Amino acid sequence: MKTTHFIEKVQIFEAKMFRLARRILVSEDAAKDAVQEVLLKLWEKVNQNSNFNSIEAYAMQMTKNHCLDQLKLKANQNLHLVHDNFEAEEDESDENSSHNETRMQLIKNVMDKLPEQQKMVMQLRDIENYSFTEIAEILDISEVAARVNLSRARKSVIQKIKKNKAYETQTK
Repeated sequence: MKTTHFIEKVQIFEAKMFRLARRILVSEDAAKDAVQEVLLKLWEKVNQNSNFNSIEAYAMQMTKNHCLDQLKLKANQNLHLVHDNFEAEEDESDENSSHNETRMQLIKNVMDKLPEQQKMVMQLRDIENYSFTEIAEILDISEVAARVNLSRARKSVIQKIKKNKAYETQTK
């Protein structure tokens, strides 16, 4: 494969790779480094004439595996998964903006407490819009497991937000 053809293919999903890496590694710089390393490995695989069903799914799986390896290598308990992709839209009124920021922080906190597999499936399905087939390939799980993890993650997030809302209502 020619370099220009490879670059054209990769540019389509490079931002998704970055968001997944940032989701796992938290640090923007670490995520950029991870994506670069994965792209180098992917280029080597492509040059070895490896056959892929989906180069994007393979790249996402490589990104996930590389980032998880990085976390293991660091063995730093301070690193944890944080969901930074929810950003409050800027509103004209400070009250709405403050309310949105509070809601987004609540969602981040709730997602932080989900099991890792559920976080990953939720990120890939709800944020990155991957199909269950692609998620199953990326995470090396069955499609049924992907659906179950997403369902459980969503239920858990909804329950915890409702619980928080009920608590806020009682304290007012």
